[in-house]
Amino acid sequence: KPQNMAALVTKDAPIKWAQRKDSLYITIDVRDLTEEKIVLTADKLSFSGKSGGDDYAAELEFLHEVDPDTSTQKVLSRSVQMHIMKKDEDADYWVRLLKDKNLEKGKVKIDWDKYVDEDEEAGGFDTSNLEGGSGMGGMPPGMGGMPPGMGGMPGMGGPGGMDMASMMAGMGGGAGGPGGPGGGMDMAAMQQMMAQMGGGAGGMPPGMGGMPGMGGMPGMDDM
Repeated sequence: KPQNMAALVTKDAPIKWAQRKDSLYITIDVRDLTEEKIVLTADKLSFSGKSGGDDYAAELEFLHEVDPDTSTQKVLSRSVQMHIMKKDEDADYWVRLLKDKNLEKGKVKIDWDKYVDEDEEAGGFDTSNLEGGSGMGGMPPGMGGMPPGMGGMPGMGGPGGMDMASMMAGMGGGAGGPGGPGGGMDMAAMQQMMAQMGGGAGGMPPGMGGMPGMGGMPGMDDM
C-alpha cells in the first residue's frame, strides 16, 4: 500500500520544448530539485526528482531517435535544461516531440521563448545556461573508460610496449629497432612489411608492441 500511495502523489514534471534542425531544447520546470535522476537513451528520456516535499517524474518516448552521447544537461535552481542532439541532424523539423500524440497534449508544452519556425531558423539555441553541464550518455563512466584502452592498446604490447604512433615514429627514425643505427626502417619499408605480414598492427600484437626483432630482422634492410 505505501508504494501505491507514493505512486499516487508523484506529480508529472512540467515539460517545455523547442527545436532546431539539429537539436531539441527541453526544460523541466521544477525548482530546487533534489535526488534527481535523468536517463537519456536513443529514444527515451526518463526523469525523477524531489522538490518541496513532492515527487516529480516524466517518461518521454521521442518521435524520432536522438544522440545521447553528444547531448548535454544542467540542473539549475529553477529548472533542468537539456540540449539534446537529434540522431538525424539533416531531417525536417519534427512534427511533435513524443511518439504518442495524445500523451504529448497533456504533458508537454512548446517553449515559446525558444521557438522558431523551420523556415525562419537563423542559428542554434543559446546554450549559455548549459555551460559547465554534464553529458547525457547512458553510462558515462563505463563509456569514457573504453577509448583509452581501445586506442592505445596498453595491454597488448606487454611491458615496454608502445602505441602505434610511438612505434611508427621510432621505426621511422631508425631508433626503435634493436638493430641500432641503420637497423631501423623508413615508413615505406614498414608499410610494405605490414602489408606482407597481412595483419598489420593487429596481427602480431606482442611483437609489434615490444618490437623484439623488427629492426634487425633478416632481410629488412634490403626491402
